[in-house]
Amino acid sequence: MLLGEKLSHVLTWVSLVKALPSSSGQHREPSCRFACHYSQKQVLQNPNAFVNDLLYWEGKFHQNNISYNSNNGISYDGTNIDWVTGEATAKHPFSAASKESLQIMLYTHAINGSPGAARFLSPSNTAAAPEIAASIMQTKLQTYLKFNETYPGFGGFLPWITADSQDLTPTLDWVNRVPALDNGELLWAVYGFIQALENTGDKSYLELAQKWQVWMDYTKTTAAKIFYHGNGHVCAVIDIKDQTLAVNHPDQSYLCEGDGLLNDPFEGEIFTFWLQFFGGLSDADKKALWEVKRPQLVSVDYQMGKFGPITVQKGYWFSSHETWKVMEMPYYDVDIVRRLFKNAERVRTCNSVATKVPGMFASINNITDPSTGDVTGYISNAGIPSISNQTVQELDVITPYSVFPTILIDKAVGLAWWRNMVVAKKMQNIYGSTESTRVDGTGVSALLTWDSKVTTVNAVLGGVTDFVRQKMKADDIYTEFVDIIEAEYSRVFTHLKGENVELCLPTETVPDTGLVDFTTCN
Repeated sequence: MLLGEKLSHVLTWVSLVKALPSSSGQHREPSCRFACHYSQKQVLQNPNAFVNDLLYWEGKFHQNNISYNSNNGISYDGTNIDWVTGEATAKHPFSAASKESLQIMLYTHAINGSPGAARFLSPSNTAAAPEIAASIMQTKLQTYLKFNETYPGFGGFLPWITADSQDLTPTLDWVNRVPALDNGELLWAVYGFIQALENTGDKSYLELAQKWQVWMDYTKTTAAKIFYHGNGHVCAVIDIKDQTLAVNHPDQSYLCEGDGLLNDPFEGEIFTFWLQFFGGLSDADKKALWEVKRPQLVSVDYQMGKFGPITVQKGYWFSSHETWKVMEMPYYDVDIVRRLFKNAERVRTCNSVATKVPGMFASINNITDPSTGDVTGYISNAGIPSISNQTVQELDVITPYSVFPTILIDKAVGLAWWRNMVVAKKMQNIYGSTESTRVDGTGVSALLTWDSKVTTVNAVLGGVTDFVRQKMKADDIYTEFVDIIEAEYSRVFTHLKGENVELCLPTETVPDTGLVDFTTCN
């Protein structure tokens, strides 16, 4: 980070601190429907007041039996809310390593003394936030260790899990199966969390860091054994012969599920880096990792109306979700990557203007059927078809969390888009933002999830790349990371078109079709 950028970051948070409550316990509660009290212009001119309110209400999600289980420290995927009142109804009793990563990234900022994380976790007593985070992480670690003891075949990694009892169990569809992608997100989140603990110098936090380091170091000994199958091939999902047998048991075996490889240049890439740095692979195998991935890193120019050409990395769907990796690892330290990903946000924002959409797209839960209270499915294929591998997409539902990569590039513009979606009917509730809304305003997903809420919060807090970078340098792997990324991206991207294009601001609104705000938040 350049000196000017560091100064800007500090000043931003100084401004936010002035707006935050003190640790004395006194605080103001902003309106539950606070987004409606800000104009787009006000958000752009002074995003910090808006952030202050956003963090307060998104923090209402962080409750026992809403977003996590206080008995074992484990995240829940989320919870449904009542179509009329907006009060929590049935929680999702399952979770995954990806949800865990979001929770741990949030706690990393709390341990570091972030006023924003404190506003989220403990607005009435901000000084308590670090200990809240540390206590939950202590409990979580014990839960992880018990899971490892009960199901040693997972080698320290997590399948999708049932989290509503004290001890974790794989969900029925993940018995003897484990994914690589989600676990990559979890590992680097823990990696950054350990660094934040070490930075405090506090004895009890240093002890907690050492315990998490032991857990994390174990995954270094099992990662290649489980997921790497030679010739640069990393399995996306592994079938385990017997999850109750140890990794090195003579009767244990691991097979790729079908032909699925984790060879994407998107969020799955950070698991590749775990193998690169800690998998104990030979130099030949490390080289093969990137050779196998190379064909998927593709340059494409976006063109829509007056917008373009703008050079971007071709997406799978070009869902915002695909940008997750830049929240965790310091990709933006490489100039060509930061410029390229800023181009992606030029395209993401301007595509919605060009297509007259009042928000942006990311993989998300579909709308709720009011007659049953059930969510009507999950939409993976949501992005920008013209610059994607997968061109058949469902583009009728938008979600607030689609802004998180925009926030990482330009906080004010990203928040303007977030506001533009949550001012729609039923898009705020007593736990913060609502999952998603139809573009035409005829329905919303009456649901709360980590993915749709805390991705945004973590982006507002800046991601965990500063902590990860610091630890990578201490582990003497940072330069290698930069060299690999620079070499791979420079191979494909030699000249970027469209860098003069400004990020676009919303010009459309979600229509009011008669939906009524939740009665507890109107």
